[in-house]
Formats: sequence, C-alpha cells, structure tokens
Amino acid sequence: MKINTLDLPENIIQFYLDSGIEELYPPQAEAIEKGLLSNKNILAAIPTASGKTLLAELAMLKSITNGGKALYIVPLRALASEKYDGFKEFTPLGIKTGISTGDFESKDEWLGVNDIIVATSEKTDSLLRNETSWMQDITTIVVDEVHLLDSANRGPTLEVTIAKLMKLNPNAQIIALSATVGNAQEVADWLGANLVISEWRPIELREGVFYGDTINFSESQKPIDQITGDVAVNLVLDTLRSGGQCLVFESSRRNCTGFAKKASRSVANLLREDEKVKLDEIANNILDSGETDTAKELAKCVKGGAAFHHAGLNADHRKLVENGFRQNAIKIISSTPTLAAGLNLPARRVIIRNYKRYDPNYGMQPIPVLEYKQMAGRAGRPHLDPYGESVLLAKSYDELIGVLDNYVNADAEDIWSKLGTENALRTHVLSTIANGFASTRNGLMEFIGLTFFAHQQETWSLKSVVDECLNFLIEHDMVIDDNALVPTKLGKVVSMMYIDPLSGSTIIDGLKKADVVTDLTLLHLVCSTPDMRQLYMRSKDYEIINDFVLMHSEEFAHIPSRSKEIDYEWFLGEVKTALLMLDWINEVSSDDISKKFGVGEGDIHAFSSSAEWLMHATAQLANLTGAPAADRAHELEKRIQYGASPELGELVGIRNVGRVRARKLYDAGFKSKAELKQADIEVISEIVGPKIAEKILTQLGITVKDRTGGTRGTVVDSKTMDSLLDSGQKTFNDFN
Repeated sequence: MKINTLDLPENIIQFYLDSGIEELYPPQAEAIEKGLLSNKNILAAIPTASGKTLLAELAMLKSITNGGKALYIVPLRALASEKYDGFKEFTPLGIKTGISTGDFESKDEWLGVNDIIVATSEKTDSLLRNETSWMQDITTIVVDEVHLLDSANRGPTLEVTIAKLMKLNPNAQIIALSATVGNAQEVADWLGANLVISEWRPIELREGVFYGDTINFSESQKPIDQITGDVAVNLVLDTLRSGGQCLVFESSRRNCTGFAKKASRSVANLLREDEKVKLDEIANNILDSGETDTAKELAKCVKGGAAFHHAGLNADHRKLVENGFRQNAIKIISSTPTLAAGLNLPARRVIIRNYKRYDPNYGMQPIPVLEYKQMAGRAGRPHLDPYGESVLLAKSYDELIGVLDNYVNADAEDIWSKLGTENALRTHVLSTIANGFASTRNGLMEFIGLTFFAHQQETWSLKSVVDECLNFLIEHDMVIDDNALVPTKLGKVVSMMYIDPLSGSTIIDGLKKADVVTDLTLLHLVCSTPDMRQLYMRSKDYEIINDFVLMHSEEFAHIPSRSKEIDYEWFLGEVKTALLMLDWINEVSSDDISKKFGVGEGDIHAFSSSAEWLMHATAQLANLTGAPAADRAHELEKRIQYGASPELGELVGIRNVGRVRARKLYDAGFKSKAELKQADIEVISEIVGPKIAEKILTQLGITVKDRTGGTRGTVVDSKTMDSLLDSGQKTFNDFN
C-alpha cells in the first residue's frame, strides 16, 4: 500500500515522502484496512521494528487534522522523552507536541495547547485525578507497550487508567501497541479493537542457540572463531568484524559491568583511530557528569568501545551510552533487561548470556518467553543490517534442545490482569470515588466491570477485595459511606497527591505518635510507606543498624517489638533507607553513598525522587491535620530535591551547578546569585571549570566575551532571570 493513497492531507503525505517512506509494511497496510484512519480501535501485536509507531502517528495526525487532540501513553520516562523528540518533527506541519512525566500534583493545564501530549501511565493517572480539563478533549489515545498490563508493578495503574479514559472519552479512538502475546485477541476484545497480529519484520530475525563453537539456528548453523576464552566475547568480535553492533543482556548489574569490562579489552583492538577519538570524547563527558567509581569504570569501558547500561547509572550516563551506540561509536552495550523495554536501540546481534533470573523465593528461574522475545526483537537495525540475530547460550546438548523448544520455537505467554489484590486496588478505589467515576458501591462495581480483570474474570470475584479497600478508606477517614460514597477532604488530598492511601494513613499516624520530630523522624516516616522502595539488608547491616536504632530510639515514631522478627527486620530495612537519605541531604558524596549502601548513582536519584515526593505529601498532610512538623517537612523536601544543606538552596537551584559545585562555590565565598553575578569568570573557572563557569554566568544574564576577557553587563533584569532559572525545576520527578 502506497503512502500517497492514504486518506490524509497532502502536506502530511509529503512529509512522509520527504522522510523516505513511500510504502507501508504489510502489518501497517492491514491496520489501514481494519479502520486505522476511520476512527476504529486497533490493537497492533507485531514485532519490534515492524512499524508500530508509524501506525500511532497516522491515527494521531488524522485525528488532529479533524480538530482532535492525541494522548500518547508510555511506560517509562526515558521512552516518553524519546517519543517526544520524535513527534517534535511534526512542527513544520503546524502540530504542537508536549510532554508530561513528573510532578504528580500538577494539573498541567498549560499542556492543553498541544496537539500531541506524551505522558507516562502514572502521570496520565495523576492528570485524571487532578481533573485536568483538556483530558476530556482527547480524541485519540495511544497505549504503547500495552502488554505491560501483565506487570505486577505497572499493570494495575495502566489498566485502571485505560478504563477511566474509555469512560471519560467514550468516542475516542484507542490505538494499543504491543509485542506479540499469547492472548492478543482477548486484549483486543476488551478494548473493542480490531486486531492486527503478525510475525512480519522488515529485517529477517534469525533466532539461534550457541553450543560448542557454533550458533545453531532452526535450519542452519554458523561456526564462530574461538579467539578468547569467553564465548560471548567471541560472538561480539564476530559481529564487529562484519560491521555490526551487539547488545548483550545479562542477569544482574554486576555481571553486566563485568562483561563490559571484559569485552572492552578485546573490542579495543578492532577500533580505528578516528573511532578512538570519538570514544575518548564520550568518556570525558561521562567523567564530567558523574562523581562515582562507576563513572570511572564506565568511562574506561567506553574508551575500549564497550559500555554497560542499567538502572544504577545516572540519567546523563545512560543517555551518553545510548547516543554513543546510536552513532555507532560504542560497539557493544552490556545491559540488564530494562533496555529491552521500549528504547529504540537495535543491534545486528543480540546475545542473551543467561535466560534465568534470581527470585528471592525460588532461586534462579527461567524468564518468560515474552521477555525473551522482547530482547530478541532488538536484533536487526532497519536500513543498516541485512538481518538480525539473537543468540542464547547453552552448555550442553540437552540444554541446547531445551532452549530451542522453550524459547526459540515457543509462543509468548498469555497476559493476565494484576488488579485483583487489595494492595493493587486500594489507591484506584479511592481515586475512582474522589473523581466522581463512581459514587455508590454498585457504581464502583460497574466501573470495575470496565477493567481488563473483569473482562478476564467475573466482576463479582473482585467484590470482596473492593469491600476490603472501602472498609480501609472509611476506617481512615478518607471516604464516607452514607447511602453514597463521598470522599473526605483528606481522601481528596491523598488521591491528588498520588500516594497509596496506606502511605497517607502511615504518615498521619506517625505524625501523631512522634514525641520528638527530627530530620530522621520524618525521613524514616516516608521510608516506612509502601510507596518507598526499601534497601535490602545485608548480613553485616543488622548489628550496625540495630545499634543505631538503640542510640536514636526517641527519634522514631514507632519501633516494633524485636520478638516480631519479620516486622522488626522490615523496620531495619526502612531505617537503612532513611540513613541513605540522611547522608544524601547532608552532602555525603554519591561515591561514598554508593559504596556504603551498595547502590548505584541512578538508585540514589530514584530514592531521593521518591522521598522528595513523599516528603511533599507529608508537609501537605501535616498542614491538613494541624501537625507541627509541616515546616520541617517542607524544608526537608527542598533538601532532598537537591541533596544539600539549607544554606546551598539558592546556588544549587542554578542549572548545571548541582550539590557538589554549589558547595565549592559556597565555601569559596559565593553564597548567592547576586554574588556570582559580580564575580570574574576567571575566579569561578578556578572553582568549577571554564565550561561550567560560562554556563552559570550566561544563566545569570551575563554575556561572556570569552573565557579570559571578562564580562559585559546583564542582558535581562534579575527578576526575569530568576524566573527563568526557576522554570523547569520540577518539585517532583517521575521515579520510574
């Protein structure tokens, strides 16, 4: 099907022709035939690189030309940024694109001027809770990675959000995009969608298993030269010699880092001099944007043409690695499976070194077929590779046969709703009542009937769980049941704050019980909520943290009895997490925190982002209930945001400064923006380096002639500049 035959305005057709797209792929043509451009709901369950995003674009553009507005929902913040950057290319068509991923208390009404809004599922849920007016104007809803309905963590929010959008916008077109799943028709039926299901790919995918010295495909074999003692390194070298790149999926962060180090030593021997120059530049940027030993390890690997990628890296490092790989400077990325969850980073060959993952309850367990297919689907770069290869590793002939049967030749599993527990449902019951989607018990069950859970099972099977949630909300003064279900002021606030009602009750109870309120008291309080991920307790931690608790017992709102071993052990994990945050706000270096707690820099930022959001909620709840800790909680919120002491508040808010540079500037005598404005660039350069010094002064309204020639006057007034500096600084961050 030719692009110029589609029922779209001429300027849109010309846009795609200019982009080199003249003909649709077979699955795309099938979607057109099934009503993509005539407002029919579509579920596209097709492999990676088969053109799912183009389907969404065509539907959105058709809707926008008819005066509509599109919402594009993604699971991850990084994926939201990637899609936002892609959709901005429609600007010459007069189409405006916005993005919303953070600040769960904001309505983001300003986004309503856009034609396309990209948001995470959690942010979309919060926009609904905050009753953002433009949500009612949505005419096209795109749900990317809809198979994540099966995720215990993200699935319930995605499911309820889709149900709310279907109720709020009954005439809106839904475009759901998915990897191939076992029960795609069941998901399509729930959405009232026509199903497009296909195994077609623009590039052939060859799935095989390496055993001995050969990759064994279903109908052929490919021998691999055994140059080193590591078969995965040999597979990498074989790929690079033919001009390809590699993604290597590992089972843990430690293995991920270890393999990148090992591979870099061999890959370095294949690099040209011009490639080494580019890699040195990326490595230097990594060192400039991190302060941990991990940054040094990553930079060293990158110099050798390899990199590792996992959630422990900070956002800048992940982006540098991703961009370096897209530019073909970095030849191989060793990654945890998170990289397979949507980011557009294909490679000639995907190597899955271990198809088992550690489960704390059952030990090493085989991964689902769907997860394998997600990783394998990254093989093959459109327009760059003649084919793509995914390779699993086997150590015996029996294992080779087993892996071929259970992964290569297997179908993906069915996906199932994860909504059927009180922990999953509690927050959504409250938000459904608070936003008026239901005002009676019968109405609440009718709304539950719109969910995927109810589509797969009988609605009545959730009634007891819904009743448990309602009883909890009524008992904790968040809902009143007086012939009608009515949210209290507390219930409204908890819902709008986007916290679990159990977190809200935990915070309120803690504020009431606390005799002494210190920074530690409040940090432990937010770390004791179900919305805060806990650090694992290592064997050496128990004695140290228990001794700390005994020394600071008066600072905790509640300490469980040591006779209740499970409760007390969980409490110690909360305290350990609170101690990490205490180090963070007291400006302990990220490297020292990483070593002390066994976490990565990315983890520190994830913990601080969650704690900041929860501390903001604590301040609001303290104000609402009249607890005296409101001011302290508000100050802590700001300190957590920047990881700094109160005196650095003004400096650390300047973009590109951060907690470390702010402390250096403060200790050198620069305590405010006004003092920095009066400083010579040479002086600031000695403290933070010439590049950062220039960026700081430019932000402060000072035009820098050159790095040594002084400055000339401000170009905007200070009030305007302060406003510009504050813009873009979010109170919350998406902690996914």
